[in-house]
Amino acid sequence: MTPDLIPSAALDFTLQVERLYAALIQFAGGVTAGQQAAEEPSLGGKLLYTGELEPHGRAMLVAGNIAGAASLAATAGPEAQKQAIRDGVADFLVTSLDEALRILKNEIRKQETVAVCIGAAPEAVEREMLERGVLPDLLAQLLSLASLSFGPGVRRIEPKAAPGSQVLVTWTVSAASAQWLPKLDAIATDCLSQADAAGRRWLRLAPRYLGRMAQGLRALHCEPDAARTFVRRVRNAVECGEIEVEVQIGWNRDEEVFLFQPSSGQVS
Repeated sequence: MTPDLIPSAALDFTLQVERLYAALIQFAGGVTAGQQAAEEPSLGGKLLYTGELEPHGRAMLVAGNIAGAASLAATAGPEAQKQAIRDGVADFLVTSLDEALRILKNEIRKQETVAVCIGAAPEAVEREMLERGVLPDLLAQLLSLASLSFGPGVRRIEPKAAPGSQVLVTWTVSAASAQWLPKLDAIATDCLSQADAAGRRWLRLAPRYLGRMAQGLRALHCEPDAARTFVRRVRNAVECGEIEVEVQIGWNRDEEVFLFQPSSGQVS
């Protein structure tokens, strides 16, 4: 079952974003001279077009933020526009492609993360992009006819299934999540292998960009050894009083749930 402390809708959205992030981050640039192989990958300098801000496009925009892309979305719906800004999914809401390109070009040049939403119907935005030769590097799997004409050089992104060798680990706390979840995140990061730089980036940035849409929970696919080490270290941290709050860890969603509670003498 889904852990009691984790709302299923929030977990579903988090996992959708995580699988889109996994699909996107594989197109990150390779390690350059002077970098270490363990350094975080990034889509800095790449343009991602996510299309309409319906649930899938919204999840893709969040995944693009976590992966470090410069992202462009479009929606004619005033409520969707406001919600995207309110939730921090989009950084800028503009009225034209010209405005969007001025922002995007600057951030792409600096290889910075940015998300821009144009307040217009995606079909109209896509037609103008095609007419002006604005080609994204990465493209969400979209249904509109215009988006299918960007050409073979544009990478089309679909959610990436987790490797069969990995397990899904989720965790949450019963109170004061802003205080205790970062400590659990640090433990999880330390449990990942040096080669899992994409996993470390996810743990570092997902809480920021998921925001209140998945507040108070974490989800990560990782190797079983890393997951077991995480469970053991969290248990030890609660038992020794390093973590003074109830922690719930889920393993593969419906397989097993671990509940660690501080002793009655500890303050939570």
